[in-house]
Amino acid sequence: MRVMGVDPGLTRCGLSMVVGGTGRQLSMLQVDVVRTPPEMELAQRLLRVADAAEAWMDTHEPEVVAIERVFSQHNVRTAMATAQAGGVIALAAARRQIPVHFHTPSQVKAAVTGNGSADKAQVTAMVTRILGLAVAPKPADAADALALAICHCWRAPMLERMAKAEAMAERQRRMYEERLAQQRKAVIR
Repeated sequence: MRVMGVDPGLTRCGLSMVVGGTGRQLSMLQVDVVRTPPEMELAQRLLRVADAAEAWMDTHEPEVVAIERVFSQHNVRTAMATAQAGGVIALAAARRQIPVHFHTPSQVKAAVTGNGSADKAQVTAMVTRILGLAVAPKPADAADALALAICHCWRAPMLERMAKAEAMAERQRRMYEERLAQQRKAVIR
C-alpha cells in the first residue's frame, strides 16, 4: 500500500510517502515540508500547499491519502488554517479519485508509539526507528507526516475489517426486518 501522509498547516505542511509491505514492514519514499510565508495572502498560501500536494500525488500516485484530523486546538486561527490546508489536499485527492482518511493526533501517536498522548520527541524517535532512518526527520512536521502514513498503513486492515463487519451486520438487520414484515403479513391474513 502506498500512502501519502499529510500533517496539514499553512506555515509548514508536512508531506510524506510511505510504502507498506507484508506485515508491518514499511519504507519511506520521500518526505518534505511545504512552507508558506505568513505575510502571503491566504488564498495564495492555500494554492501553494495544494500545488505541492498535487505534484506529489501526480508523481507518487498514492493509493490513499492520510491527513491529520483537526481535533481541538486552543488557537482558533491555527485550527482554521490547519483545517483549510487539509481541505485543499483532500479536495486534490478527491479530484484524482484517491481515497482520503483522517486520523486524530491521538490515534497517530497510539499507532506509532503505543501511547496516545506521546510527545513530539517520542513520535519522531519511533518514526525514525520504524522506518530505519539514519537521521531523524526534521522539522517535526516531516516526522508527523511520516507518522500519519505509518498509522494508516497499520490501521487500514483493521478499518477495512470493521467496515465489512458493519456492512454484513446491516445486511443481516435488513433481512431480519424483511422476515418480520413477512411474518406480520402472514398473521394478518
